[in-house]
Amino acid sequence: MQELIEYVAKSLVDDPTQVEVQQHLERGRIRFELIVADEDKGRVIGRGGRVANAMRALLRVSATQQGTRATLDIP
Repeated sequence: MQELIEYVAKSLVDDPTQVEVQQHLERGRIRFELIVADEDKGRVIGRGGRVANAMRALLRVSATQQGTRATLDIP
């Protein structure tokens, strides 16, 4: 799941070396934190949050297939 988020984020940003995905286990589910350069946050979030919501949907599907729950935060 972490590789999926990284792949999508790196394909969207101008500087893929700044993309970092941190994984935290909280209350039986996995929380992913996507960190990108400040200039690229708009690209990753998208207009009205559409890109971020699409990434969250992909993550939910992947997590469901693995029998777990996962969330994505973009600080």
